[in-house]
Amino acid sequence: MLYSRRDFLYSGVAVATGFLGLRNLLQTPLYAGSPPPRLFGELVKDPQRILDLPPGFSYQVISRVGDVMNDQLLVPGAPDGMAAFAWPDGTTILVRNHETTPLDCGPFGANGELLRRINSDRLYDVPSSVQPCNGGTTTVVYDTKRQQVLSQFLSLGGTIRNCAGGPTPWNSWITCEETDVVIGGDALLGYPAAKDHGFNFEVPLTSSPLLQPAIPLKAMGRFRHEAVAVDATSGIVYQTEDQDDGLIYRFLPKSPGRLAAGGKLQALCIDGKTSFDTRNWQQQDVEVGTRLPTRWIDLHNVDSPIDDLRQRGFCRGAAIFARGEGMWKGHGEIFFACTSGGAALLGQIWRYQPSRLEGQPGEREEPGVLELFVEPNNTNLVHNADNLTISPWGDIIVCEDRATDIVRIIGITPEGRLYTLANNQLNSEFAGATFSPDGSTLFVNIQGPGLTLAICGPFDRLV
Repeated sequence: MLYSRRDFLYSGVAVATGFLGLRNLLQTPLYAGSPPPRLFGELVKDPQRILDLPPGFSYQVISRVGDVMNDQLLVPGAPDGMAAFAWPDGTTILVRNHETTPLDCGPFGANGELLRRINSDRLYDVPSSVQPCNGGTTTVVYDTKRQQVLSQFLSLGGTIRNCAGGPTPWNSWITCEETDVVIGGDALLGYPAAKDHGFNFEVPLTSSPLLQPAIPLKAMGRFRHEAVAVDATSGIVYQTEDQDDGLIYRFLPKSPGRLAAGGKLQALCIDGKTSFDTRNWQQQDVEVGTRLPTRWIDLHNVDSPIDDLRQRGFCRGAAIFARGEGMWKGHGEIFFACTSGGAALLGQIWRYQPSRLEGQPGEREEPGVLELFVEPNNTNLVHNADNLTISPWGDIIVCEDRATDIVRIIGITPEGRLYTLANNQLNSEFAGATFSPDGSTLFVNIQGPGLTLAICGPFDRLV
């Protein structure tokens, strides 16, 4: 979500405190063989068979795949990453990704019959005369006082598999394509693409139905993007890659806040450990709490037509990570989840502390530090952490990414206590958890059935 600079720093402190507590918790036997205690109370089974919540909490489905939006287009399927922004009139604006391909439910109807309602020149890729690529973002204007949607509309289109992304300090959302489809490729399309895919796109914030021109941020690299986090001071953008051998990237913009103006792409290395494997799959190469000094290497040919950016980076010394996904900017540190890291492939959470001279001359003498913060290897604690967000009162909220009969939203207090905030009965991953700026509402997506929900209740019970 987007905050003022002061709020940005406050949220960062909450992130750091919460994760410190979680790390300490996971190194004690307190919850080793049992699920997290439910500090809000035992979940109540939902008779609608959608979302189980603690007593006193409620939800409503505020948007679902196929709904007619205010621009007369349809809500696309597979909602994923999302952020909530405060708007001057007191409403909340959600910008929501859709991880769709042209074979999935999109905004233009089954046969593209609604395409005539928009200026198709603003779409990124239209490989078929009747059906463009139908990934992108939708924007939802929401009134938290009345708990109702005021409007929703397509805000970016013509892309593929918009998975996660991140908010910027300058009132926009960076949406990320998680694909490596190239011109002529049809692995995800069913027909050949007319353009290369695998880029980031920026979506400015607006409350008026407006389809933004889809301009790829090519200097940020072409790969299977997942999430980003923006440093408000330097303007540096950190990026995750959803591959079993993915890298962690940073983008140094020529002009902070103007990503389309270009910049330099780099990959994270562990100083003194060339081409280091952080995944802990074969053996415990990194212990929880280990602090590793880092360096960054420049990457070239970042358009990467054969999707070999990570292999080239690894050969030159970059560290590899196990499916980098959710990412969050704290106060003076970046946290990110690796969904299949660890001996049990259940995930890791890493913490990166940038150098005081991050991206500047002298950084090598005062390097940033990478730390393995969490590696639970226990399904009862956290199972495949994906998206992360922070509650207004400082709790960490974690979305689980799996398709089983137990799919949870896990809360973590600043003291390190874990609790289950929700469980969906739809056997599908949670995604895009984010709080309204007034703290009253937690928005979250359930991806498979294409639902966006607003959850209300006594969130401040633990304050």
